[in-house]
Amino acid sequence: MATIMPESENVQKAIKWVSSNLEEENQTLAKLIDKAVFKFDLSPKDTEFLTKFFRESQSSK
Repeated sequence: MATIMPESENVQKAIKWVSSNLEEENQTLAKLIDKAVFKFDLSPKDTEFLTKFFRESQSSK
């Protein structure tokens, strides 16, 4: 299943940030997404996309 990349540059930055922090830090995905929402000033729609993106990527592993 292919995921369409969002147009928002902040969402793309948030995806990279969450991905790198998932590997480095011992934090839950939910906590990292919450931090990313504030760090990159994401809208509710962007937040929904980010959450769905990581849930789908984790379920495909």
